[in-house]
Amino acid sequence: MGSIPTLGSITSSTVVGMSQEQRRPRREPVSRGSSINSTMSIVVAVVAVLLGFLILRDIRGGSTTAPVADDAATTDTVVTDTIPVETTVAVTIPLTAFKIQVANGSKVSGSAGQLTTELQGRGYIVQPAVNASGITPKQTATVVYYLPGSEGQAALVAAELGGVATAIMPAPIPTEGGKLGEASILILLGTDVAGKPLSSPVPTVPVAPAAVDPNAPTTVPGG
Repeated sequence: MGSIPTLGSITSSTVVGMSQEQRRPRREPVSRGSSINSTMSIVVAVVAVLLGFLILRDIRGGSTTAPVADDAATTDTVVTDTIPVETTVAVTIPLTAFKIQVANGSKVSGSAGQLTTELQGRGYIVQPAVNASGITPKQTATVVYYLPGSEGQAALVAAELGGVATAIMPAPIPTEGGKLGEASILILLGTDVAGKPLSSPVPTVPVAPAAVDPNAPTTVPGG
C-alpha cells in the first residue's frame, strides 16, 4: 500500500516549483506600435526612392539638347531629261578644196563654157565644160548634184548660182561618158541660168539706229 504524501512534502514541492518559475525569464509582449512604425519607415523610404528617380528623369529629359543639323544639308539631286539643242556653226569652206564640173543641159550653145569661166573668176576650181549625156532631156531648171560628203560644197555653189536646188549624185551620171573626173560637184545647167551672168553678192549694209528727237514727248507705259 503506497505511502500518503504528507503536508510537509507537498508544501516543499510547491515551493520548489514556484521558485523555478520565478527563475525563468519572461518574454515581454511585442508592442504593436513599434511594428507599425517600422512598416511606415519602409514605405516612406520606397516612396522617397521613387520620387528621386522621377525627378532625376525629368531633369535629364529637360536638359536634352536637340540634334543640330549640319550646315551642309544634303539635298536630293533631281535629274531631268536633257534636250539636245542644235547649234549652227558657220564653217568657211575653201573654194579650192573641191572641184566642179559644169554640164550643159540647156541646149544653149556656149552657156556651159561661159559659166565655167565666171566660176573660175570667183576662185573656184572648175574642170572644162562638157555636155549632158544624150539621154538627158533638156533642162529648164539648174540642179547642183554632189557626191556623198560634199553637201556643204554643193550648198555653197547653189547659193552662188542664185539659190538653185541641190541633190545627191544620180546614177548614171548625166554627163557625156558618165564621168566626173576629179570633180565632186556637178552643175547640170538649165535654161534658167544658161547664158546669164552671175549676180554679184549683195553686201550686208548695217542699219543705223533711228535718231531720237530730244524734244519729243516721252510716253510712260501705264501713265
